Parts: sequence; C-alpha cells; structure tokens
Amino acid sequence: MNHKRRIGLLLLCMLVVCGLAGCKRNVGTPEDNAVKTNEETKEEKKADEEEEAVKEEGHLLGFTAVDMENPYYVTLEASTRQVVEEAGCRMITKNPASDAKLQAQQIEEMIEEGVEVIFLAPVNWEEITPSLEALKQANIKIINIDTQVKESAYVDAYIGSDNKKAGYICGEDLIEKCPEGGKIAILESPSQNSVNERMTGFEEAIAKAEKGFEVVAREDTGGKLERALEAVQQILKDHEDIKAIMCGNDQMAVAAKTAANLTGRADILIYGVDGSPDIKKELKKPDSQVAGTAAQSPINMGQKAAQTAIKIIEGETYEKEVYEDVFLINRDNVEMYGADGWQ
Repeated sequence: MNHKRRIGLLLLCMLVVCGLAGCKRNVGTPEDNAVKTNEETKEEKKADEEEEAVKEEGHLLGFTAVDMENPYYVTLEASTRQVVEEAGCRMITKNPASDAKLQAQQIEEMIEEGVEVIFLAPVNWEEITPSLEALKQANIKIINIDTQVKESAYVDAYIGSDNKKAGYICGEDLIEKCPEGGKIAILESPSQNSVNERMTGFEEAIAKAEKGFEVVAREDTGGKLERALEAVQQILKDHEDIKAIMCGNDQMAVAAKTAANLTGRADILIYGVDGSPDIKKELKKPDSQVAGTAAQSPINMGQKAAQTAIKIIEGETYEKEVYEDVFLINRDNVEMYGADGWQ
C-alpha cells in the first residue's frame, strides 16, 4: 500500500473514532448526557407500572359513620383502620356529616371504587335501606357498627355496644343522686337506633324509682352539638324546675352543660353516653353539672369490627353479633379511667 493510501486510511479511521465519541458525550451535567434508548424508556415504564400495582395491592374496604366531626367516630375509624392496614388491606373513609342523602351518595361511590367490605354506622337507620340493597347487589359484605340499621337481614355482622344498658345505668345513677324524683328533659335522635335504645333503657330505669320522674321536654337534636345547645337553652327557659337532662351522647351532654352555664343553672344533673375525654374532664371538676357518662370503647369496637372483616375476606368463621359492655363513669371513679383518651 502506497504512502498516500495509508494516510487516507488513517484519516478515515480518525473520523470514525471522532464520530463515535460525539455520539457518547461525557461532558457537562448529567442532564446534558441524559439520552435514553427505547429499551431504557420501556424499563422505566415497566417499573412505574409495577410500583403502581404495589400501591393497589390488598383488599379494599370502606368506612362510613354518622359524622366524622364527632370525636367518637374519629376514634372508631382510627382503631378500625389500624387493624385493616396491619392486615395488608386498604380502607376508604367517607364523611356523611349527619346527612343521610350524602351517605347514600358516598356509598354508591364506594361501590364504584370496588370495596369488598364496608363498615357502616347509618345516619338514619331506616333511610339507609336502599343503600343496603345496593351493597348486597354488588356482593359487598356489610359490617354494621355502633348504631344498628332497621333491616338487619342485609347485614353480615353487627359490632356495637349494649346501648339499652348504657341508658339504664344512667337512670340508676340519677335515682341514687336524686331520690326525691323530679322533672327531667331528654335530648334524643330518633333516626339513630343506638340513641333510641339508650333512651328506652333510661326510661325503664327511672320508672322503678320510688318517687317519680316526669319527662317534661324531649328534643330531637340529631346528635348535633349546635342543635342541642339551642334546645337546652329553650328548655331551661321554659322549665325552671328541671332536675336533670339525659343526653343521647356526650356531644349533646357538652351542649347541655354549656347551655346550663349560659343560663346560670348550676344545680342540674347532666348525663351522656360515650365516655369521651371531654366529659371525663368535666367529671373531674367538683362544680360541673355533668354527673355521669355510660362509657363505650370505640377502640375495642373498631378492632373487633376490623378483625371480623378480615375473617370474612379470608373465609373464616366469625361472630355475627358482638356487643361491647358499657359501664358508668362518674365523679367517684373517673380517676381510674383518665381524661386524656378513650378507654
């Protein structure tokens, strides 16, 4: 090969090497060098899909309870969620905000989202029936919690408190504290069967008093603090000689206590149901009108509801009905339970 040809071949090789070097540029920032092949893009897409699949793993459950502004239901939901997630499942929570129509709408949304089991405390124990029918048609298991639905045949399991006993023990305590009897008022919520049962128990207890009690006012407050506050203010104006107020839950009791303060009534006995931290704090005050609360345990209830759901999903046997016991907390024993949290 002559000298000129050798030089030509050498120049050609140099051009090829420089061209290759230009294709793989290793200068500047990583962003300057971020040239991805089709294979790299496919791998990244596959990784993203796998990550999304991991997020969607696990059975999906739903939670809907009367009103998530109520600390009782907040605690019940948190306790339920903890067990559900520890079991590798997921949970959607909706807040019906004491609106039966909104609850029905949110249940339809959860059906569309693919829940397999739903934890349900109805806003209205009668109006919930069409939603129960829809859930059954979608083959979704129903765990009724806290307050019962009217058409219990649709329900796969019920987890709640002995609500009749809750009212009864409040009535017993009232007889002990007020043996001479007297006029009383009741704050109720007929749309919630749990409250109905509490009032039944309470009235059965006071009916046994040697000296009678007369119910001179009954107000449907829907379990809402604001409505209860207005109702009690009016009751105390209309009936200056009322001795006690029985409230369907602790939120109503807080409202009754506030109304008593606003109207200067320090001599009234107020009872609630739940055993909430707010009411226990009141019981620690020697001058508070709050006399007692029938304590529930939303923590235990939520745990048992979630455990029941897991058993249903895994095809194991489970209890169809679970009733949590209740007990009275009053000024005599409040120190045993503490006021910082739920029992």
